[in-house]
Amino acid sequence: MTHLPVHGGDPALWPALRRHTQARIGLGRAGAALPTRHRLELQAAHAAARDAVHAPFAPDTVAAALTGTPTVRVRSAAPDRLTYLQRPDLGRRLHPIDRSHLPLGEWDVVFVIADGLSSRAVHEHAAAVVHATAARLADTWRIAPVVLAEQARVALGDDIAHAMGATAVVVLVGERPGMSAADSLGAYLTHDPHPGVTTDADRNCLSNIRPPLGLTYETAATKLATLLDRARELGRSGVELKDETDHGDVRSRLP
Repeated sequence: MTHLPVHGGDPALWPALRRHTQARIGLGRAGAALPTRHRLELQAAHAAARDAVHAPFAPDTVAAALTGTPTVRVRSAAPDRLTYLQRPDLGRRLHPIDRSHLPLGEWDVVFVIADGLSSRAVHEHAAAVVHATAARLADTWRIAPVVLAEQARVALGDDIAHAMGATAVVVLVGERPGMSAADSLGAYLTHDPHPGVTTDADRNCLSNIRPPLGLTYETAATKLATLLDRARELGRSGVELKDETDHGDVRSRLP
């Protein structure tokens, strides 16, 4: 069947526009449906998203990538993947046995690498972000051993930081896969977290860390280090703490 162009505009414009976005635009039609190629691409993206959600976390893989960095492994209160998906509340609480595995100290920050909803994102990107960020903090921050958390939600970081005596926590977590990205890593920064009290409004989030199509490791690390320094200075994070690392670039482009 003949593939027809999208209604309106110059059909030659769509390939040029698609080079600047991962959004599915200007796909055309075959009769009353999408062209077969685009339909198959959509089904493949959906399958990749489902696989990312259900793929098991491999802490050994992440630990191996964190060469020279001490790590601790914990689980949430969710006993398996199905329970984790059905009971988000359990993914926010530490397994009672694993709490004793966490070293108590006077840490300024603890990095938590959590599988979240995409272990693939964590396996591919988390270690590099930790290395790049820790390098920027090494001279002025006491950094705790990295915690590798299985069946974990973002708020599990509050419980971990509280148990370790850390002033701040950065949770690197696999974000919910979409139809254009199944490997997106998120970073959630919280100053002075308290389990059951801290809310999402108290966190700063960097999303879509996945070079080359998202934030690069160096950019994410610079933003995280700047936010951590500012959070310590202000004594707060979340809606009262703004990321201004890009403001200089914006001002330089103003007329």
